[in-house]
This record gives sequence, C-alpha cells and structure tokens, in this order.
Amino acid sequence: MTDDAMTGPSASDSRLPLPGTPGGNASGVQARLQRERDEAAEQLTALAQAMEALRTVREASPDDDEHDPEGPTLSSEWSQLRGLEIAAVARLADADAAFERLEQGRYGVCLSCGRPIAPGRLEVRPAAALCVECAARAS
Repeated sequence: MTDDAMTGPSASDSRLPLPGTPGGNASGVQARLQRERDEAAEQLTALAQAMEALRTVREASPDDDEHDPEGPTLSSEWSQLRGLEIAAVARLADADAAFERLEQGRYGVCLSCGRPIAPGRLEVRPAAALCVECAARAS
C-alpha cells in the first residue's frame, strides 16, 4: 500500500458547518474518518502479515491438514483471514468515499434518499453513506 493510501485526503475548509454532523464542523469529522481509515489500514497490514505467515506454513508442509483433529485447517484459517481482508478493504474504501463527500459538501447526506443522516449514526459510523432507514432497506 502506498503512503498516499495510508494518509487519506483532507477537506478544503475544516471550519465549514456540516448539517447533521456531530459538532457541525469538518475538523471533527475529518478526525473520525482518519481514525476509521487508520484502523482499517493497520488491520490490512496485520492481515497481510498473517496471510504471509500462513502461506509460508502451507508451502513448507505438504501434509493434508484437512483431516487433522488438532484445530482448524489451513484452508479455514485462510478463508477467515481473506474474509477479514475483504472487510478491511471495504472499510478503507468507505472512508475514502466519505472524505470525497466531505470535500464535495455532501457529507452527512444520504446517498439514497437525500435526507440528512442522523448525527448519532455518523458518530458511530463516520463513513456512513446511507441513513438508517435506507441502510435497513438495503440489507
């Protein structure tokens, strides 16, 4: 991952009021989004290391561990790690998309219905793109 991918974008004016956002200013939103982005990037780094270690074990051991009663198989561990990696990549992309909405003045507005996203939802999920109602319909 490049250094640019790890740092994330920044809003052009952090003093702009943001309707529907906790605190109503971009600087607090930027900090929450950056934290979300940093956590996802750190998780991706840790997962890449774990996957590399598992790959090394797989290559070093030609044994079939599918019938080993002593714990999970390498395949199941790989599947679990891969699922976590996919989720972390999605979190990173969601944070980047939220930074873009912030830059464009559309942060805090539901992409589906156009209504403001509840401040509490944005506090818990700073990269949320949908209001609670639209998110419930989407799932």
